[in-house]
Amino acid sequence: MSPPGGPKGEYPRAQPEGTPVSSVASAEMLERRPTRSPLAKFLESHGQELVLLAALVVIFVAVGLYNPRFLGSNNLNAIFAGNAYIAVAAIGMSLVIISGHIDVSVGALIGVLATIAGTLAVKGYSPWVCWAVPVLCGMVVNAFIGVLVAYARIPSIVVTLGMLSVLKGGLISVTGGAWISNLPQDFLIAQMRLFGMPSPIWFMLILTAVMALWMKYSGAGRAIYAIGGNGDAARAVGIPIERGTVLVFAFHGFFAGLAALLLATQLQVIQSTVPNGLELSIITASVIGGVSILGGTGTVIGSTLAAILFAAIGSALIFVNVSAYWLRSVVGLLILVTVLADMARRGRIN
Repeated sequence: MSPPGGPKGEYPRAQPEGTPVSSVASAEMLERRPTRSPLAKFLESHGQELVLLAALVVIFVAVGLYNPRFLGSNNLNAIFAGNAYIAVAAIGMSLVIISGHIDVSVGALIGVLATIAGTLAVKGYSPWVCWAVPVLCGMVVNAFIGVLVAYARIPSIVVTLGMLSVLKGGLISVTGGAWISNLPQDFLIAQMRLFGMPSPIWFMLILTAVMALWMKYSGAGRAIYAIGGNGDAARAVGIPIERGTVLVFAFHGFFAGLAALLLATQLQVIQSTVPNGLELSIITASVIGGVSILGGTGTVIGSTLAAILFAAIGSALIFVNVSAYWLRSVVGLLILVTVLADMARRGRIN
């Protein structure tokens, strides 16, 4: 015979007068629901980053065993330092996508800002002026985009498509695609080293770490997730969505300016054109890094790892004697898989 109150000897809890039975049942279910371990929570919140990190380890180990030159210092420098500008730009793009928007003009903006930096350098301005002006210009241009998106209610894809044409056409019209040469050595910030490591890697690591902490622990950072996840709910709790949107785009311009400096100072010359497909590389790094194209979720750590992964895959294809054009197919497949996985996670696939 079962003990009183049930098979486990538990007596029914006394219900306060007037308490609905369903409320008591729900409370008991919540109390009995098993709590997740810290490891499970960590895996859930950082699963995408761990997958990307594991993929990088597999590529470096497998291709390094097949062709040891893949792990040579020159190639590693090309993978990490040579593509750090994409990772830096992807930090800003991640903020924009998390907030529920998109920017397809970032490649053109980086081309324009790189040209501005190089032009100031050859005219003899101080390196600090040459570094600061493009960053400030990037913030101003993107803050203007943010104002149009937030206050004029124009979709970001429309605003940035228009800005793409303005910047791209204006750059070619003004410069004719000419090369900027004779850059002063003290201007070439991407060729500087700190403790033996190229400065672009330091920029990439420090900016990623700072923004990851800011997004996680600051009120403004968490507000960006709220704006992209559910704008109506964010407005209801007092989050200034319009001001937050302008702030996000201004941040995006800041990182675009830094990325332009790293791109412009990699070599001794600057081509005054828009880098082909750069905006797609930046957006792809953010999306495959775990930033939901629907907004509201993602981290800048994932976008940085994804940018490095693309560079590693492209280099690996060369070292295993496979056409580098396959990189586009691989990246396209990764985009589809990532977006489908995100939609499934959100319950949008029946």
